[in-house]
Formats: sequence, C-alpha cells, structure tokens
Amino acid sequence: MPTCLPTVLRRCHVCASERFRANGKFRVNANHKNLDAWLLVLCTACGDTAKLTVLERTNVQSVRPDLLERMHGNGPGLAAELLQDPVVKRCNRIALDWDGAWRLDTGGSDHVGREVIDVAVRFAARIPVRPVRLIAEGCGLSRAEAERLIAEGKLVSASRLSGKLSGDFTFTLKH
Repeated sequence: MPTCLPTVLRRCHVCASERFRANGKFRVNANHKNLDAWLLVLCTACGDTAKLTVLERTNVQSVRPDLLERMHGNGPGLAAELLQDPVVKRCNRIALDWDGAWRLDTGGSDHVGREVIDVAVRFAARIPVRPVRLIAEGCGLSRAEAERLIAEGKLVSASRLSGKLSGDFTFTLKH
C-alpha cells in the first residue's frame, strides 16, 4: 500500500540536487481556448519549485471536466496517478524512487508455524518493488535467507522473483 507520493528523480536547476517531492499541488493556466497544466514539485535540498508538464496547449473541449476539477482541487491522489503515467514520465524525463513510500500489510500472522504457505500478493497501487524484499519482510526472513530458499526450491512462484514487479503475483513457501 502506498504511504506517500514517491520521490521524483530530476536535476534541480538551482542546486543540482536530484530529488523532488510532490505534494499534490497543480497549476492550471488558460490562454484563450487552450490549457496548460503542471504538477508542482519541490526540491528536497533548496526548496525550489519545478513544474512537470501534464497538459500542454490542449484545447479546453478535449479535457475531461472531472480531470480539470481534480487539478483545481490539488489532490495527492491525482498526483500519484499522473506520476505513474508513462507519458508524463517520458515527457518530463523523470524517474520515481519508491523507497519509503509504501508499506506491507500482511493481514496478521496466520502463517507462523505452518509447513506450506500459499500467498497471493495484491498491490493497492502499481508500485515497483523487489519480490524477494517483499517476501522477506512479510515472512520475517532476511533477504539472504529468502534468496537461499529460492535457490533450494522451497520458495517458488510463477512470476520471476528476481528484479522488480509492480503487478499482483503468488508464491508458495515450504519450510
């Protein structure tokens, strides 16, 4: 589950820092029948504001009214959606750092002491995480121990457990 917005990785023009924090504020500018809209982000080092382009010279008629209303409302929910949009990321040449921006909810400790555990992992948002880290944290293991269990065939999944995933997956852990 996400706990906050991810850090935006982009170079600051003032202090050369590479980390910005989004707080869900937008700026919308109208020029006759065209709209420009930006997501405002703050440099974590110097506090300078940068604008991430969301809409550029877009005809007012082609913008969904609910999107425009949400931008005027300045919500972190819309900011989270737009930061994950591949078009916005590519257009603004940004990357996201999700460290510390999510938490794992295991739903209790029903799995303690059982021989075989079948687990379904569901993402509340498309947050890229390393499955080995997620499994280790959720099952109370070290990462090295989780990797050893994969190598021994005691931790199996239809999904690839090395690398990063941002979609739902299942795994089986045999003690």
